[in-house]
Amino acid sequence: MKISDVRDLLKDKRVIEEINRHLWIESQKAGYSIGIERATDEWLRLYSGGWMKYHMPEKYEALMAKKKKEDIRQQRVEKSTKLATSKDKGKAQRQARNGF
Repeated sequence: MKISDVRDLLKDKRVIEEINRHLWIESQKAGYSIGIERATDEWLRLYSGGWMKYHMPEKYEALMAKKKKEDIRQQRVEKSTKLATSKDKGKAQRQARNGF
């Protein structure tokens, strides 16, 4: 999730309630307050996707479609980088064999 998506999510009062609930539960388990920063980071990492899928299905689907497009683009970049690297490697090997 990008920072702008996180900011939008944190504007929702229901999300803040969930983070506070997570803070309370995890602090009870630990025996001390884990702090709002840790609770927020954990909740966003562990539960935000499921929460969005249930409470904001349209936004969740749009976010997943956007992520899928970015993943495909990244795979294409990696593939073209590998191709360029292998071509350079092959060229270097041919030059080495030919004495250039």
